[in-house]
Order: sequence, then structure tokens, then C-alpha cells
Amino acid sequence: MCLGGEEEGMEETFDDYLDEHGNIRIPEGRTLVDHVEKHTRNDANTLAYRYIDYSRERDGEVHELTWQQFGVRLRAVAARLQQVTNPGDRVAILAPQGLDYVVSFFAAIYAGTISVPLFDPDEPGHTDRLHAVLGDCEPAAILTASSSAAGVRQFFRSLPAQQRPRIIAVDAIPDSVGDTWVRPDIAIDDIAYLQYTSGSTRVPAGVEITHRAVGTNLLQMVDAINLDWNSRGVTWLPLFHDMGLLTVILPAVGGKYITIMSPSAFVRRPYRWIKELAAVSDGAGTFAAAPNFAFEHAAARGLPKPGESLDLSNVIGLINGSEPVTTSSMKKFNEAFAPYGLPKTAIKPCYGMAEATLFVSATKAEDEAKVTYVDRVELNAGRMVPVEPSAENAIAQVSCGYVALSQWAVIVDPESVETGGREVPDGHVGEIWLHGNNMGIGYWGRPDETAKTFHNRVVHRLPANSHAEGAEPEANWMRTGDYGVYYDGELYITGRVKDLVIVDGRNHYPQDLEFSAQEASKALRPGFVAAFSVPANQLPALVFEQGSHSG
Repeated sequence: MCLGGEEEGMEETFDDYLDEHGNIRIPEGRTLVDHVEKHTRNDANTLAYRYIDYSRERDGEVHELTWQQFGVRLRAVAARLQQVTNPGDRVAILAPQGLDYVVSFFAAIYAGTISVPLFDPDEPGHTDRLHAVLGDCEPAAILTASSSAAGVRQFFRSLPAQQRPRIIAVDAIPDSVGDTWVRPDIAIDDIAYLQYTSGSTRVPAGVEITHRAVGTNLLQMVDAINLDWNSRGVTWLPLFHDMGLLTVILPAVGGKYITIMSPSAFVRRPYRWIKELAAVSDGAGTFAAAPNFAFEHAAARGLPKPGESLDLSNVIGLINGSEPVTTSSMKKFNEAFAPYGLPKTAIKPCYGMAEATLFVSATKAEDEAKVTYVDRVELNAGRMVPVEPSAENAIAQVSCGYVALSQWAVIVDPESVETGGREVPDGHVGEIWLHGNNMGIGYWGRPDETAKTFHNRVVHRLPANSHAEGAEPEANWMRTGDYGVYYDGELYITGRVKDLVIVDGRNHYPQDLEFSAQEASKALRPGFVAAFSVPANQLPALVFEQGSHSG
């Protein structure tokens, strides 16, 4: 598996990143800056990033950066940042989707500061979240684009002048400024960026992602999906989302160029995404990542026009994650695009989270997505008991595949936390705990929450067939807050610990209740049903504060 040239005339392979035990090992001192600089030297004229702007033209305007051009822009923006920031300062990215965003993210790291990928203040419905995150990370500077600069300045106008961060439009910085760039003194275990969690039930927390963590996680993805230097990616995901962000960081470690479009471009015309996944003359395999709803949306509205040619035979893997994966969405997508050569193995249900950088597990490259039918009553009682699909209490569970190389995931009895985590056998539901070099090192500025979440011990491992085997006895484990279970070696996610609905002493997973409601009436739109518990004889006073947004 070739990952590109390390030196002129030499190719770097995946095996070069493995230690004597077959585990992923990032060479000491290798940071994201080193990865990118390698490409600017050895692949200067090779395409690195491509953005299709559909805001003015129906068929889109294509903007591209080679590795050489990318490196020039990074040094220029980083040099400007070095004039107004100190090493370790936070630099927030408040730019629209596009190449300026990618440049901004990497340039903050090139400057020796900590990159904080956020979003344009014009993004509807996210003002409170943006205020909360900016208050948490306290950035010294903001990187944006000229088209958004006025809105960004307006956003900070309420602050006293001395408290406002420096606002910089990256596209207004001349390339020549890069002549003053000083390579930062950063180490592999320094924080590269803060990935803020969704914050659906709390104030968003910034996960501290080191250079080692992101490098390890990218190689885990390369291995799991079987990518190589000729693989190219396509994404419409927001670049501040961990799944979108890792997709655009990936070329720095392995893979070909990435094609980017905006989320709205996909939602309005999902065929744009499908078309970019199609085969091209160079024969490159393609990959992408998207949440579950995208597959159903593309199946319904993303087919080519009658008579239009479309070849999807080159699709390596479509990571399906970020929300519960449903059998119906996969079935509809496969049926819609199988006539165009889509491999049956294309969709890859996966499991991941910001605290793990992103990726934890996925279906093997050569396997089709696996669905196991289990007894609902037994599952609610904490046991995974397979049944026939036609059985009365049968419920479908989608496998999230096998845990990534050099990632450890154990299922722990949630009641055993205070006495030391106790691993439960396969087939039994418990909380998923994670360990590995891909893990974040904590939450920015939250030592107590960091200790509670990231610094746990699995004291009572199974005497045989433990999923903690290979991890040091004193290893720290991260509590995910997710319920899961192993069956036939594969990981299944059954729900969130905090979301469990308890009625008359019986456990119910909210996604099961939501699915049953959606299947019972076509009047209910998929993805627009929420199940939650309230005290007896009491209705919630307020369900939604803001209007919902499809997609």
C-alpha cells in the first residue's frame, strides 16, 4: 500500500508506519507540518485540493490547488499569523466552505498555534454555539475569507476593542509574505487542533487532538478502507465537522486529491456528489463519508437523467456514520445505484467520535455491510440474542465492523465504574471504553471532565479473549457514553447511556422507538422523530426552541 514519496525516488508504504508488533507507530517528530512539507517537495505539481463552487453556476466553478501552491499559501498565512500571535495561541477558522478554509486550518498549525475549525457566523441557527465555543477557546486571531470578513467583524463588534481577536482574511495575504515564515518548534504530542463536540445536551467541549493522534487515526482509516496513493476522496460535509475535517486532512498522509463541495450543494442536488464519485480516466478508486440520511436522500433525488452514463464501479468505500445507520437507507442506496456498477461492498457502516479524533471501527474493505436480527426484549435486558428476521420481537442491528488497527475497545459494565471497570463477555451490552494513540488527550480547559472521561482503568479484564489484550495494564481508557456489544468479533452500537428510555422499569433504546413510529405511519418523515422520557403524567413544556432544518 503506497502512501507517496518520502524522498526523491523512494516510496513510503503503510508498513513503514508499523512497529515490530504490527501496531501503527508515527515516527517521533513527524507532525502535520512534516507530512504536508513532504508533499510540497516531492509532489509539487500534483493536485492536492479541488473545490467546486455551485453558488453562481449550476454546473459549478472548479478551483484547484497543487501541493506547491498549497504550501505557498500555508507559509504566507502562517507568517502573517506569526506576526500577531504566540506559539500555542488558539486560532479560530470562521470561513465559508472552500479552499480558503482548508488553507486556514493548516496555516494555523504551520504558525505553531492551535487550529480551531469552526464556521462562518452567517451559518443559520448556530450563533449561540459559536459564542460558547469562542468563549471557551479564547482565540488570539480569526482566519476568514474576504467574502465573510465584514460579517465576522460584525459578530465581534459587541466586545470591547481590547478583547476582540485579530481578524485576518487569508485570501488577501500576498504569497510573498511567506518569505518570513519560521518553521514552528512543535512536537508530535503537541496539540494540533481543537475539535469541538456537537454539544447537543451540553456546552460544546474542545477535544485536544495531537499530531500523533491525527496521524494515527488517518493511518487507521487508510488501513480499514484499503486506500492507496491513487485513491481520491469526495466530501460535501462541513469542514468543521470531524468527519469532514479528517477527509480533507487525509491527503497529507495518504491518498490522492480531495474534491470538496458545500453541504447546500449536495442537499439541493445530491447527484453532484454521486457524479464526483464516478470513475475517471486515471482509474483511481474513490471514497467518501456521509451521515445515514445522505444515502436515503441520494437514492431518492440523486439518480442521473435517463440515458446519462454513470460508472460507480470504482467506489472503494462510503463511510456511513455520525448517526445511527438504518437498513432501509442502505437498501435504497444500493438498489438505486447497483445498475450503475456500485459494488455491494461500497457502504461501510462505522463507529467514531471526536474524542477518538474520528474513526474507531468499520466494516472490512472486502465485506458487505452486515445486519443481524436480534430479540428486542433480550437486547433491552442487556443481551444480544440473534433471531430470525420474521420473529415477533426481531429488530435489526447494523454492525459497525471491526475495531481499527491499534485501537482498543472494551465493553464495560457501567455499574462497575466506581470500583474499577469490569469487562463483560461478548454478547453482553455495556459501555464502550476506548484506548489508543488516536485518542484525544482531554477537553480544553476542563481538567475535571477530562479526568472523568479520559482517565479510567479497566481493572477487571476477562481472563480469556479480552478485547483489552495488548493494552498496558495501567492504560487510560476513555468512557464513550455509548452502549455497545461484540458479536462474532464485530462491534454493534445499541444506544447512548444518557438517552436510554426507562418505562415501567424496562429499558428502551430511543432509536428503536423512533424507527417503530416511522414505520407505523408514512406521515412521519424519517429523521424527524425523537423519543425521550418525561416524568409520569407530565408533558414537556418545550420540545423545540428553534425550527428544524432538513439535512
